[in-house]
Amino acid sequence: MMNMKKLILALSITAATSTVVIAGESTLMIDGFDHQKQTSKGIERVFITDAAAGGGTQAKSSIKDGVIHLKGDILPPRGQPGWSSLVLPLAAMGQAFDASNFDGVRLTLKSSKGSFSLSANSSEVTNFDYHAAPIMVKADDKFHTIDIPFESMKRAWSQQTTLNKKTLNSLSIVAYGLQKSSFDFEVDAVSFY
Repeated sequence: MMNMKKLILALSITAATSTVVIAGESTLMIDGFDHQKQTSKGIERVFITDAAAGGGTQAKSSIKDGVIHLKGDILPPRGQPGWSSLVLPLAAMGQAFDASNFDGVRLTLKSSKGSFSLSANSSEVTNFDYHAAPIMVKADDKFHTIDIPFESMKRAWSQQTTLNKKTLNSLSIVAYGLQKSSFDFEVDAVSFY
């Protein structure tokens, strides 16, 4: 009976910035893709490709029934990986979000093809080498919920530093490839846990 009460309470909380407690677990919804342009925190999503660095990656996105579908073709710039990034801002431009009460990021997604990573973007990082981890999900066209602990995120080419969870300004889900390739995936929810 008590678990049912907690579930009903959790379902009744609709404020985007509320922290929800279910069975001793604290989570914060970042994006449930219920709005065409804004995250659950009311901030507009950003889409970026390697075109900013001379690449030719093409990407398309659509949202239906609370799920974002992203697909495209990666055409890397010469001598660099190709990429397409879905950026989920956590705070207004230039401001940081304190995620120190959370252990990581929970994703509910499904993959048809491609390689993906998740980065936690800190205002302390100035060379774009954000703390990131691969998203390991079977390409079986089924939704999977995975947890990516902050402590598992590493920087690719810079000196390894501890992620300062008090300085996060966005999360990025990145499709990438070292050579010409395609990606196709859907995301149902992104939250802190």
